Amino acid sequence: MSVRIDIAGLRPERVAVVPSPLAELGMALHALAEPGHHPGLQAWVTGVTARLDPHLADRMCEADFLWRTTFSDLFMPFAGVAGRATLPGTCIAEDLDLLDKLTDEQFVDAALEFTCALPYSSHGPSVLSDSALHRRALELAASRGPRQVRFAERLLADPPRIRAWFRQFVADCDEAFFADTWSRLRHQLAADARHKTDLLRRKGLAEALTAVSPAVTLDEHAGHITVDKLGIGHSATADGGLLLIPTSLGWPHLSVLHRHGWQPALHYPVGSPELASPPSVEQLTLRLTALSHPVRMRLCRHLARSAYTTSELAQVHGMTAPEISRHLSVLKKAGLVTTRRRGRYVLHQLDVTVVARLGSDFLEGILR
Repeated sequence: MSVRIDIAGLRPERVAVVPSPLAELGMALHALAEPGHHPGLQAWVTGVTARLDPHLADRMCEADFLWRTTFSDLFMPFAGVAGRATLPGTCIAEDLDLLDKLTDEQFVDAALEFTCALPYSSHGPSVLSDSALHRRALELAASRGPRQVRFAERLLADPPRIRAWFRQFVADCDEAFFADTWSRLRHQLAADARHKTDLLRRKGLAEALTAVSPAVTLDEHAGHITVDKLGIGHSATADGGLLLIPTSLGWPHLSVLHRHGWQPALHYPVGSPELASPPSVEQLTLRLTALSHPVRMRLCRHLARSAYTTSELAQVHGMTAPEISRHLSVLKKAGLVTTRRRGRYVLHQLDVTVVARLGSDFLEGILR
């Protein structure tokens, strides 16, 4: 599974690395709504929440589905501006001015993203003119709860009113807490953008994308970028550009804007404790599958404590050596077990650091 961006014909000068204050505000709102996703931001979340005006806090709950469960493209309006070559603004006010350049159809489609009612990577009819899509959007919003359906009803009935509401809400968040946060973060983001831009100029797009994330790869011969994610999507730069948007608040999220007709954008974390080589989705699947078998779980209990030979494990578990070897092979293929030779003996041991990345509950269970 992956998101692919076709870049056939993309000129080097149409690739831009630039921070976006509005996109970073979107990440800030997400971190406030889902602090469990961002343990490294606990102090910041606590500080902002403690100072937050109760009225603004209530308004943040009014449409938190725009940033809690999805990363609404409303926070990257520059990507939807006609011509697909617009860069983010340098401040919240400039980004909000770009929001006004979106058509009502674009604004409504992006705001209804949380319902999954509309096609994302392909062109389709407008929910504002198609009665069946209109009903479907309301049905899916209702399945999410009363707040979501009230928002969808107001949005479909009067898009300019919701656009004005969103603009005012963003401006109020900027005044209440984000302006101070942005004044501290923008220097780090600007420095990262300069570094990636320098890589683009000196070493090319492939090197720059590798620096963005090991999960992003470029196939120059095929002319496409692949982002390894638990999702499927497709986009193309066509006659537009490609945006790389750094975020300080976003780790571990690597987001890809691949909405049909919009300029593709990669929203990537910087200055994070991200692993140097995070596992691919295929490798993650192999590891979870390997650990799901009860025999292999019991093997892991022994292998986490010490190194064992195949014969020792067979004796302890009352199984034949070939049966143990088959299970060890699955664990090794998933990268969970290391092997070393001592004389004529081959010793196997669990790579506890890899297992720990998958989840502390499993590790605690086998070490209990």
